Amino acid sequence: MSELISEDRAAYRWSRFLKGCIAILPLSLAVLPWGILAGSMAIETGLTPAEGVGLSAIVFAGATQLATMGMIKAGAGIMAIIISVFFISSQHLLYSLSLRDRIAPLPLRWRLILGFLLTDELFALIGKHSAAEFDRWYALGVGLFFYLFWIAATLAGVLAATQIEDLGSYGLDFSIAATFIVIVVPMIKNLPVVVCVATALILSVVLGYFHVPSSLIISGVIAMFAGLITSMIVGDKE
Repeated sequence: MSELISEDRAAYRWSRFLKGCIAILPLSLAVLPWGILAGSMAIETGLTPAEGVGLSAIVFAGATQLATMGMIKAGAGIMAIIISVFFISSQHLLYSLSLRDRIAPLPLRWRLILGFLLTDELFALIGKHSAAEFDRWYALGVGLFFYLFWIAATLAGVLAATQIEDLGSYGLDFSIAATFIVIVVPMIKNLPVVVCVATALILSVVLGYFHVPSSLIISGVIAMFAGLITSMIVGDKE
């Protein structure tokens, strides 16, 4: 009897894991050009193929990787890179706070794994789940599949960069904007999100027009706090 229960439990976990893998597939395909761009930029920056793929395996953050490589290429100092990376990745702090009630009860190993795998794409799929709906195996399927796909895309970019010069000129960076549009639009369902998106849009245009340094980072950080403040005012915890 216990063996049957164990087999049923394993089958359930596997089915939830596979469901997560399937759910993230469209977003994974959307970031394929982005991953290729990250791999090619690594080679153009002067990194070795192993270092380029390793950067994706360890950092696992597309915008952060592209910004880091761009700053390295421009000769920026280490402190400037660290500060930029902090602000670019600051949305993950808000993601963590939003998911805390679902992640906190899990064992430490699960918190560490899901914390490492947390991306915009993972949050887009599980952020709307209530504590009762949240399933760790589904989240693992989403996060792990996306992680492996990102590394594979980076490897493809590294290999392509050795055969094709200046891959960035092929418009691969458009996938960055396209991916975030796909993620953000379905989430615009309440006032805090509307305020956040509108603030980011307006500020990025205005600051970009006046050529303010790091305008996208500034716009993103201010927009997140605007959305958070709006959420506190209207009492919307989402």
